Amino acid sequence: MKREKTTPWDVAEHLRTPEEMAAYLEACLEEAEGDAAFIAKALGDIARAKGMTQVARDAGLSRESLYKALSGDRSPGFDTILKVIGALGLQLHAVAAQNSISQPVAPVDPQNSASR
Repeated sequence: MKREKTTPWDVAEHLRTPEEMAAYLEACLEEAEGDAAFIAKALGDIARAKGMTQVARDAGLSRESLYKALSGDRSPGFDTILKVIGALGLQLHAVAAQNSISQPVAPVDPQNSASR
C-alpha cells in the first residue's frame, strides 16, 4: 500500500479577504469559552495571513513581541489586543448575549450606600 504524504493545514493560507478574516475571528470568539490565549492565537493566524512585519509596524510593536503575544502560549494584555485588531483593519463590537436576561439595575440611594 502506497503511503500518502500530507502537510499540516494552515488557516493563514486560507484567509485572503478582510471579510474572511473577520468571519474567522468571529467564529473563534464564539468557540473560545473565555480562553484569551485561544483568541490571541486566532489573531496570530490573521496577522500571519496579512504579513507579520506589516501588522507589527502598524500596531507599533516589534515583530518578535508580536509573535510572542499571538503565539497562543500566553494571554497578551488587552491594550496589545486592541492595537493588533486595529492594525489588522478589524473592529471590536459588543452585542447582548442571546442567553442574557436584561435585569434593570436599581439606582443607588446615596444616603443608604454609606451604611452598607
